[in-house]
Amino acid sequence: MADLPAASVAYPEVGCGAAIFDPSGRLLLIQRLTEPEAGAWGLPGGKIDFGEPARVTARREIAEELGIDIEVTGLACIAEILDQGDGRHWVSPIFFARVVSGTPRLMEPEKHGGFGWHALDALPSRLTIPTQALIASLETASAASPTS
Repeated sequence: MADLPAASVAYPEVGCGAAIFDPSGRLLLIQRLTEPEAGAWGLPGGKIDFGEPARVTARREIAEELGIDIEVTGLACIAEILDQGDGRHWVSPIFFARVVSGTPRLMEPEKHGGFGWHALDALPSRLTIPTQALIASLETASAASPTS
């Protein structure tokens, strides 16, 4: 932590995201246009407001970003983002979720360059750190499975 500016270690910030899979097993990703990680593809989600449960934040943020209603079905992993050029520290629960209603559409074109469903074996080359954490978690779970 000595390498980080003093202001950036005052406190971690908290965000959340959701791993939403379609019936074919493809993962829903959005492309970030803003820092940190501008240009990278990642899970939909956002900053948790004080007093707002993380699961509620996930539903709200994804409705705002993609115009869909989701149901959170479980915790996938925890992601941690340390100073990606902005001096900030984020901790983010990543939830498994499913679409309850709606069809994804780009609701915030000033923040996102696009969205799409991606097979796990054909993901974009540049992924956000939380998305990388999810993929690593899925790989670890698969390797630990008695059927693998």
